[in-house]
Amino acid sequence: MTESTQLLPLGQTVATAKGWDGATRAIMLAGKRLLTLPESARTEDSLVPGCESKVWVACTPSQPLGELVIAAYSPSKIIRGVLAVLLEKANSLSDEQRKAYDFEQYMNACNLQRHLSQSRGNGILSVLRRLNTL
Repeated sequence: MTESTQLLPLGQTVATAKGWDGATRAIMLAGKRLLTLPESARTEDSLVPGCESKVWVACTPSQPLGELVIAAYSPSKIIRGVLAVLLEKANSLSDEQRKAYDFEQYMNACNLQRHLSQSRGNGILSVLRRLNTL
């Protein structure tokens, strides 16, 4: 594993989960750690097109420092977990690194893709493209 795909804690937990049930549980628990996008920021501009479940992703000021972080929200528990794993990585990178980063490779290193239906996987690819533009 290269340094760029070095798994962070949530990604490591999902990648090393035992069996389908263990991985699903790990993904859903990761969702509880998601930096949740405030309702006021869930606008048409932050809505990611092409997702089976609605997904909003945007930069928002963190508390208490006020620095910008990427936050997201989806009503789907599984998608919130996937978002938490991806945003953990995205928020660990500089703006320049994030714009060039291969999030699909990171997602594969975490074994996330195998837990998504094809339509949800396609939606998450739209999220990955959004992460590179923020």
